Amino acid sequence: MIKKILATLNIEALNPMQLESVEAISTHDDVILLSPTGSGKTLAFLIPVLKTLQATTPVVQTLVLTPSRELALQIEQVFKSMNTGFKVSCCYGGHKMGIELNNLKEPPALLIGTPGRILDHIARGNFKTEGIRTLVLDEFDKSLELGFREEMSAIIETLNSVNKRILTSATRAVEIPEFARLLNPFTIDYLNGNQALEGLRCNIVRSDHKDKLSTLFHLLCHLGGEQTLVFCNHREAAQRVSDSLTDSLVVNEYFHGGLEQHIRERVLGKFRNGSCNILVCTDLASRGLDIPEIKHVIHYHLPANEEGYIHRNGRTARMNAEGDSYLILSEDESVPVYIKDELRNIELPGTRILPPKPVWGTLYIGKGKKDKLNKVDIVGFLMQKGNLKKEEIGLIDVKDFFSYVAVKRTKIRELLSVVRDEKIKNRKTVIEECD
Repeated sequence: MIKKILATLNIEALNPMQLESVEAISTHDDVILLSPTGSGKTLAFLIPVLKTLQATTPVVQTLVLTPSRELALQIEQVFKSMNTGFKVSCCYGGHKMGIELNNLKEPPALLIGTPGRILDHIARGNFKTEGIRTLVLDEFDKSLELGFREEMSAIIETLNSVNKRILTSATRAVEIPEFARLLNPFTIDYLNGNQALEGLRCNIVRSDHKDKLSTLFHLLCHLGGEQTLVFCNHREAAQRVSDSLTDSLVVNEYFHGGLEQHIRERVLGKFRNGSCNILVCTDLASRGLDIPEIKHVIHYHLPANEEGYIHRNGRTARMNAEGDSYLILSEDESVPVYIKDELRNIELPGTRILPPKPVWGTLYIGKGKKDKLNKVDIVGFLMQKGNLKKEEIGLIDVKDFFSYVAVKRTKIRELLSVVRDEKIKNRKTVIEECD
């Protein structure tokens, strides 16, 4: 089974943590998996969970609780990519309740969701919990940090048939509360000091200005538009910094938990497909998001603690790659005592050249999976009706009711004029550039 899944996912082999996790979860009732962000924990628990699912049991059999919508959607996407034949559904705040209710009418074998929304469905009786045998508390430490303790406790109170519990965390600094009901759990620990930070160069950039906006702009000009996360400590700050960069003609987006879900999806879609290479964000982006290939991490604000520092830095130098982390320090700031890395001071050059605009732009298509639209349909449409070459089409992300497509920026205006009156799969729909 594993070989078939890996072939489907185009993965040569599981890593050591995943191999150990599959074995442990298959042979123990309760397992705690400690492993850094980006190490592959999702596949590590989905493979053994798949082994427990019964095709002849038409009820929810496994429940996965996650701290964020993005992580829930990511897990759903991984499971769908495994082509298991089992139904999976995802529930989260900001998603239309009507869509979720419709999906739950025919119960999925695997249900993924955020604690608040899952508790809402349970309270309304929208699905039965009696058939749930496996419970996964993914990124449990983050769920506690975000204040989901009461919701998780209330959910677990209703799960009287669970006989397997899997808890994952990217940090050891969390006390497992009694409500989790883990009895003599088997622990897998891959949090080996700075192992996740191998290949990471840590730098200091001194700022003469307390606000640091000018220094950030200067640094981004120096980095030349490579994929970069700029971390701020508050939502308002992230938006203010992003606005300032926009005023300076730096192409960027901002991302935080206060944005509506469709905006969060649009922003992440543009960042993934390369039509925006600079993302100003809160710590929400430090974990659980599928945003690979990050070259630089900038701490515009100092992280609150060591865990925050590690998780932010964990977005780069992943999977044996190299990356850079930058601390921007004002005159009255010093390096926090919890930072033990060797730091080098960076002197920025005197000249400032604006980062180039991304090569890609993003198209919005107002049809998606629920309209029976897939990636092949989109590629065919853009090549046949839009006169694009295959190399002029980038990453395609098909959602339930709409799609995002990366297209060479220089081709977008001409493309839109050509396809204005064209139908895709014999249907008229909105096709426009994402601002």
